[in-house]
Amino acid sequence: MPAPIELHTSRLLLRPWRVEDRGAFAALNGDPEVMRHFPACLGREESDRLAERIEADFAERGYGLWALQRRDSGAFIGFTGLRPVTFAAPFCPAVEIAWRLARAHWRQGLASEAARAALACGFARLGLEQIVSFTALDNLPSQRVMQAIGLRHDGAGDFDHPALPAGHRLRRHVLYRLRRCDWEADR
Repeated sequence: MPAPIELHTSRLLLRPWRVEDRGAFAALNGDPEVMRHFPACLGREESDRLAERIEADFAERGYGLWALQRRDSGAFIGFTGLRPVTFAAPFCPAVEIAWRLARAHWRQGLASEAARAALACGFARLGLEQIVSFTALDNLPSQRVMQAIGLRHDGAGDFDHPALPAGHRLRRHVLYRLRRCDWEADR
């Protein structure tokens, strides 16, 4: 079992999860505005099960969706990290970069700051050749984060999410990707 990786930025600690994160995580997952681009809010039990799956990823790989903690206050504010894509899609197998932050921490550049650290870990430390990200077509804030961290839209890779039924408002997804060689060239 690999030792869990911890990352630091100027304002954030990206770390493995703690039991005490679960209350704030449940509040974040229950916020309709935070979950606007997801099929539904999560209740406490669903949120705790998600936290357990995230913790299992760390136990298996040593990395995953890191808990985000502000360095100035010590507050848990969400997650950012890397995980294998778990559904069948033309761009798979792939590792996805993802984030979810509590609303009070939006529009401060924290998602981009954390995602840049996760990208660097994925390419420089884990040796990944490519990292993807995807979101619902209308999730412009997440697309702006993808662009800010250097991912490029792959219009030919846009897809209908297989977990959502035909006609669902969130089914169409945009695909962004970044290859390690492009990341290295942009540094």
